[in-house]
Order: sequence, then structure tokens, then C-alpha cells
Amino acid sequence: MRTLVTGGAGFLGSHLCDRLLSDGHDVICLDNFFTGRKDNIRHLLGNPDFELMRHDVIDPFKVEVDWIFNLACPASPIHYQYNPIKTVKTSVMGAINCLGLAKRVNARIFQASTSEVYGDPTEHPQTETYRGNVNPIGPRACYDEGKRCAETLFFDYHRENKVDIRVGRIFNTYGPRMLEDDGRVVSNFIVQALRGEDITMYGKGDQTRSFCYVDDLIEAFMRLMTQEETVGPVNLGNPNEFTILELAEKVIAMTGSSAKIVYHPLPSDDPVRRQPDLALARKHLDWEPEVRLEAGLERTIEYFMEKRQAE
Repeated sequence: MRTLVTGGAGFLGSHLCDRLLSDGHDVICLDNFFTGRKDNIRHLLGNPDFELMRHDVIDPFKVEVDWIFNLACPASPIHYQYNPIKTVKTSVMGAINCLGLAKRVNARIFQASTSEVYGDPTEHPQTETYRGNVNPIGPRACYDEGKRCAETLFFDYHRENKVDIRVGRIFNTYGPRMLEDDGRVVSNFIVQALRGEDITMYGKGDQTRSFCYVDDLIEAFMRLMTQEETVGPVNLGNPNEFTILELAEKVIAMTGSSAKIVYHPLPSDDPVRRQPDLALARKHLDWEPEVRLEAGLERTIEYFMEKRQAE
């Protein structure tokens, strides 16, 4: 397969490029390096089966490929709220450009959607049939509604133009190559703990998340892309639910940090609970996560420690 990965130099995209190359694909990595980093794919630059294309998915592009993975979009609140209009453009215009390409070259195309399409859910755990509870004018709407609109486009292209789509809704994912300053809870806690800084806790810490290690998620991507039973959407994440306070306490213990937890007000529209129902993933992909939180945190902490030592 000749495969395009938009956002291929990002956290998830770079791991996906690694996996595709190991599976024998020719890979084109397209990234504008807003949140992607060349360090994430530097080890691939000498590989004859890997090609780097510096380009913004908002602008039209042409390549000849068999598969497309559309991962291009900042995914952490700090980054997607930095330029919310650009975030919407990336989700919507990026989807249009990728789908237009898929239609032209008859490629199978994967959309990296998100659990944020469920908003602050009133259903728990969240099933794919749940339509969500999203504030369309709030500070998170640029991402939440951008991804919802992208899903609309994918299914309209599928119905109207017979484009071969796959849609996965990604829940909280963590692992090596996360950005230190992305504002996501796992990287925040680890970086603060390693620096001996206060751990920033929003709200009381009783809100929950379900954390999926990156290797498990990439395996789910590949299984969703290669199966023929469903186009999606399919929830992709870890169903084991933890409070944010539990996560902070684990990170402090595992890093041996003297950091203290400091509480701040909960941000606007921040989901109180988040947990995927994996019935469809189990049925169609024969998949569920294997890496336990402690094991994944150990690998992620090791990555951030190595980065600090290299600086």
C-alpha cells in the first residue's frame, strides 16, 4: 500500500507512520508542523519508503495513494483554542480536501474523530449511537463541532460518492512523543512532577477519564482500516475509568516527586465523565486495549525523563 498520513509528524501520526512502515507500506507524511515535530519522525527521514511533505491540509494537494489516514488537527485545548477559526478550518476544509482526494484516486480513508463529539455526556459509558451534549458556542466548540462536521462530511461522501470511509472516535490517549506543553492531563502531570512543580488539578479531581496507551490505539487504527464489516463510527479507547486525582497520585508515586496538588476552577464545558463503550470495537475489530495504565505511564515517564536529560 502507498499510504498518506496527514498530521503524520504529530504524537499519534508519527507512531502510525512507524507502524505502517513496519507493515511494509510506502508512507507519505503530510504536516504543517503547527503541533507536529520533526523530532518525532527524524528517525524515518533516511527510510526510502518514507516521504515528508510540508503542507497545510487546509490547502488542496494531490498525491497518488491507496490509503489515507486523516489525523491533521491540533487535539489539545491549549493548541486548538490558540486559533479556533484555524482549528475549524483544519477539521472541515481538511476533511473536504482529503475526501476529494480519496474520491479521485479511489482510496480508502480513515478519519481520526474524537470522543469530544459526545461533549459533556449525559450517557455513560458513551455508545456510538449517543448524539452528544455539545455547546456549539463555547471555547471548546472549534474542536468539538469541527470534528462533528468532519464526520458529517465523511458520511455524506460515503453515501453520495461511494467513498470508502472508516471513522474512529478516539478517547484519551497517551504515550511517548506527547508535547510537554500540550495541556493534556497525562503530560501535564508527568512534566510537573519531574520538575518538582505543583500538580495543577482542575475542579476537585473527581472527574473521570479512560486512558489508552498509544500502541493499543494504533493497533485499533489498523484493525478498523483492514476490516470490511463496518465503516464506523467506532469508539477507540480504554474502558478502564480513573479519576483525575487517582492519575495525579499515580504519577507522583511513580516519579518519586515531592510535588503537591494544587486545585483550580474547572474550565468551561470540561467533560465530567468520559468512558467508551467498546462493544462495536470488540465485535468488528476483535480489539480491546492490553497495556495497563501503570505500564503505559512507566514508558511515558521514561520518555520525558530521557528528553530532560538530553536538553
